[in-house]
Amino acid sequence: MSDNQLKILVIGSGGREHALAWALAKSSRVSKVYVAPGNGGTATAGDKISNVAIGHSKSDFPALVEFACANEVGLVIPGPEQPLVDGITDAFKKVGIATFGPSAKAAAIEGSKAFSKDFMRKHGIPTAAYGNFRDYEQACAFVQAADFDVVIKASGLAAGKGVLMPTSKAEALQALKAVMVDREFGAAGDEVVVEELLVGQEISVLALSDGYTVASFPAAQDHKRAHDGDKGPNTGGMGAYAPAPVATAQLMQQLHATVLQPSVDGMRRDGFPFVGCLFTGFMLTADGPKVLEYNCRFGDPETEVVLPLLADGCDLAEVFLAAAEGRLDAVGLSFRAGFAATVVMASEGYPGAYPKGRAIAFGETAPGTQVFHAGTRRTGGAVETSGGRVLAVTGVGAGLQDALDRAYGGVRAIAFEGAFYRSDIGHRAIEHLRQQQQGGSGGAGLSYADAGVDIDAGNRLVDLIKPIVRATRRAGTDSDIGGFGGVFDLRATGYADPVLVSATDGVGTKLKIAHEMGVHDSVGIDLVAMQVNDIVVQGAEPLLFQDYYACGRLDVEAARDFVRGVADGCVAAGCALIGGETAEMPGLYAGGDYDVAGFAVGAVERSDMLPRTADIAAGDVVVGLASSGVHSNGFSLVRTVVARAGLGFASACPWQPDVSLGRALLTPTRIYVQALLPLVRRRLVKGMAHITGGGFTDNIPRVLPPHVGVDVDAARWALPPVFRWLKRAGGIAADEMARTFNCGIGMALVVAAEHAADVVQALNASGETAAVIGSVVPYAAGPAAERVVVRNTEGW
Repeated sequence: MSDNQLKILVIGSGGREHALAWALAKSSRVSKVYVAPGNGGTATAGDKISNVAIGHSKSDFPALVEFACANEVGLVIPGPEQPLVDGITDAFKKVGIATFGPSAKAAAIEGSKAFSKDFMRKHGIPTAAYGNFRDYEQACAFVQAADFDVVIKASGLAAGKGVLMPTSKAEALQALKAVMVDREFGAAGDEVVVEELLVGQEISVLALSDGYTVASFPAAQDHKRAHDGDKGPNTGGMGAYAPAPVATAQLMQQLHATVLQPSVDGMRRDGFPFVGCLFTGFMLTADGPKVLEYNCRFGDPETEVVLPLLADGCDLAEVFLAAAEGRLDAVGLSFRAGFAATVVMASEGYPGAYPKGRAIAFGETAPGTQVFHAGTRRTGGAVETSGGRVLAVTGVGAGLQDALDRAYGGVRAIAFEGAFYRSDIGHRAIEHLRQQQQGGSGGAGLSYADAGVDIDAGNRLVDLIKPIVRATRRAGTDSDIGGFGGVFDLRATGYADPVLVSATDGVGTKLKIAHEMGVHDSVGIDLVAMQVNDIVVQGAEPLLFQDYYACGRLDVEAARDFVRGVADGCVAAGCALIGGETAEMPGLYAGGDYDVAGFAVGAVERSDMLPRTADIAAGDVVVGLASSGVHSNGFSLVRTVVARAGLGFASACPWQPDVSLGRALLTPTRIYVQALLPLVRRRLVKGMAHITGGGFTDNIPRVLPPHVGVDVDAARWALPPVFRWLKRAGGIAADEMARTFNCGIGMALVVAAEHAADVVQALNASGETAAVIGSVVPYAAGPAAERVVVRNTEGW
């Protein structure tokens, strides 16, 4: 073979494979790069690159080998992990064709998470504490005994979906059941890894190896969430940048010495030398860098962001061939100075269902910009969409902002119907670099930001929410924030003999849906609603509110949206948002996760306090006010039902197909304050029960004297569609529904029978939906006695 007659076969069809073909074709030694099956970009990349209409499943291996032999291919580069795990490298080696990729035995480092964790423990590679289990009961016992938060991983390949991150032991046990008993991930869940949840910044390092020598690319950081501000569902990656500013030269040396070289040495000593790209995910924890996982191939979109950083004199084809032939130490990698940034353009609906076949219009891009195709195909003379992630646009520049500007310039030159992309790729790295420059000490000294707490972000948040908070002003406060405490002037409210009533609460696991959907304002309303509704049932007017927002990493936009929801709730309740606290605790919360709590205070004239238990008697009636949905209780059960139904929160809502299931479930709790206070002041209400956790069974008895109970007639209102679906999909009994959910009634009022019509009319006129749903009846305590009886649930 002459020096310029090397033919290469790249196997795969994504952006990673287009980037590999693009970089390999630059080599003067390469005469042809075949891509099997390729995509619309590799189909239109010029004479040196062409597609081959052969797939890459195991059944395609013979055809691929036959093609390589017939066309005198001298080097094969498999892209995806599945063919590597299935032994594609071994198939080519049997016919003597050099292959840059690990054997099936070495690819088990990704193909089996249990295998890789045991390997790390054996060779002293720093990683999370863990246990591997094939026995369900043993796995449950491990979770019960663990003194740390856990992550549940299906050991086998699960198309990137086999990692579950529960927030409690109960959820962890449910996750184990979903994987090991319900077989949610099929055979990939035959064995599970239960490991400690690691917290910190995540980086990815792509390292090349010939089984002995290790040469790495600059560390990259990608963006998994679909939308700006790290909102929305997880994806395969919406963009990346490299080198990651947090990956200093000292840190990279440490990773080589403690992880990369020991990993390659360990695999060789264990009898399965690793040849190919070892893609390692690291978490930079407070205890030092730890390995999250190994991958046996190039990452995506990391490949598209690191390959453009290769120096002009670095021949990637020669590097891969040298590695495949065991002589990587003779060549090595070299890189240009500067940064690269990649922005992914995706189809609407991604990562859920998305349309295909939409034409793509390409304009001119500036120098330093490269467009890599992922989910595209060529139809006739046009290129159209065929996947979720459609294009990866990479810019290279002297600084990270230069690279980003070029990448986004390229994005703006491309158009297809329904295209979307994140507009904030690299924003944290830009801030990190700015702080380094302002520090003036070369980054040598530690700062609070280095520990994961961003004071500047907190200050920006305060500036953003000040006008939001001012909108909640009412008598007694000027509703400004930024001091050490909130001030409220009770005398300004006009009460003569006031009693203060306080409430504190959170939102619960409904937050998990908000995190996944990237929708944060509605849970702010929930937080207010749960407390002001608890206050008004005591006859009190809510006066002031304070919130507490705790997170692992402060996302200013998400926190702002949450506070906006809190302010909307306060306005609806007529109370003032007078202050709050934002706590950034990277050692306690993971990544972008957050939890919230609130504190509310109301006032009521002493003579108007509720319930008036002495006045409640058999013969009174119960008036129900319609809820807006599940409100904020029972979401651990809701999420279990959703999982067992095989749905995700991005799925179409079963009872409202025009919205996602997550959006429907995030409908905020109804605030009843403004409708109820006039009735309280007219003394038409004897008692009120807010239907929250415990449903009818536990909440209504709170306002009753000992000698009476309540008979609720479920036929008096229609069970809303959300509850019908939960009952059917979860197989939940009617009595369990009545004691877990509000079942369509968010507030229950005890009123005299003669006032019922007046109360119902006033509530309906105020915008509520109210009806008489039951009556107060005599009650005699006893072993079989039920304080609240819910009848006629057959229609549910």
